[in-house]
Amino acid sequence: QVQLAESAGGSVQPGGSLRLSCAASLFIVSRYCMGWFRQAPGKEREGVAAIDNDGDTSYADSVRGRFTISKENAKNTLYLQMNSLKPENTAMYYCALAYSRRCHGLTPDRYDDWGQGTQVTVSS
Repeated sequence: QVQLAESAGGSVQPGGSLRLSCAASLFIVSRYCMGWFRQAPGKEREGVAAIDNDGDTSYADSVRGRFTISKENAKNTLYLQMNSLKPENTAMYYCALAYSRRCHGLTPDRYDDWGQGTQVTVSS
């Protein structure tokens, strides 16, 4: 099983930016679909963004244009750049891996391995 480790999140003011990273224990970032998910208190886990082995990306409508998912194959690391953050973006953020070259949506059930999560808080 692959180990996925998210970087520390943090607290930012509305309109601010934050970059999350996710380091994988094996050289799999270049081979498979990876995604970012989030879960706010009392809500279900939801997909934020995904990137497949070729670098094609997909985003939830609520973050498109503000968040960017990327990866650095040589470092086996996945990133999520979050700009223009809003209070409703406050959640625990998770990176995840699907053992598929292509991503098939942002449904959590389609992903196999998960990081432990990192808290992002957007508040004034």
